[in-house]
Amino acid sequence: MSEIAERLLAGEQRALSRLITLLERGDPAAAEAMKVVDGHTGRAYTVGITGPPGAGKSTIVDQLTQLVRETGSTVGIIAVDPTSPFSGGAILGDRIRMQRHYLDSGVFIRSVATRGQSGGLPRIVKSMVRALDASGIDLILVETVGVGQTELGIISVADTVLVALNPESGDTIQTLKAGVMEIADLYLVNKADRDGANQMATAITGMLHMAINSPKWSPPVLLTTAHTGQGIDELWNKIEEHRKFLTTSGELNERRGRQRRREFLEAVEEVLAQRLRDRVENDPSLNAILEKIAAKETDPYSAALEFLDSSLFSANWLNPE
Repeated sequence: MSEIAERLLAGEQRALSRLITLLERGDPAAAEAMKVVDGHTGRAYTVGITGPPGAGKSTIVDQLTQLVRETGSTVGIIAVDPTSPFSGGAILGDRIRMQRHYLDSGVFIRSVATRGQSGGLPRIVKSMVRALDASGIDLILVETVGVGQTELGIISVADTVLVALNPESGDTIQTLKAGVMEIADLYLVNKADRDGANQMATAITGMLHMAINSPKWSPPVLLTTAHTGQGIDELWNKIEEHRKFLTTSGELNERRGRQRRREFLEAVEEVLAQRLRDRVENDPSLNAILEKIAAKETDPYSAALEFLDSSLFSANWLNPE
């Protein structure tokens, strides 16, 4: 057994930190460790918190963590932040915003950079969630970067998806039509002490009632003022209610199965894309094709299809040297 995997399964938090670092580096040792820990996952519950910037997502995470810790359960927090153009690391540092939990041994907090990936969620987060799960964490909170309408990647990792908005989210109807509004299991209008909160909640409820589909789960619309803790108890109760619904209906296992299949395809695409980029510099035949494309002697799409169908490309072509 991988030494780091063995230490992680024993609950050693330093081993968890080390494994996540290896995952971020793409170290082969991380893949070996994940083979071991994967069979020990499935017990933790993952809640994804997404929404536009300024909705108070970090404060909501902070308050939920406080509430859950009072029950004795452990919490893992993955905060996805924008990438620094200089260091490549996460630049917001949500750990600073959650200082009261930083020294709590029952809370594990890790910031991860988007690394330029769209969708608000880098693929590495899925492996991080499994590592946290295998380490014995009870609840995992994933806070996305807050890129707005394109932030749909959270559905591929979370059991329950919470979309947070504030009363000043802009054109209500346009916000509701955005893709991010179609992925929620729970809607939350935060900063409810401000004008317009009730109107926003009413608009969301109205849109849900107008939906053609009649899902077995009807997403509730909640009001909170996270900085004071108001409404956090009700929010947690709804999360627990949704978890019970998923478990009893069998949807939880189905959802997790879909996520794992999607992760496999994403991993294959990512590795193939990287190997293709590595080959570009050293493969004369591919460079010749690229030169023709640049000179407008052929179009990129048809050239790509011809290349994939040609003898230049084979099952061994993208294998590492």
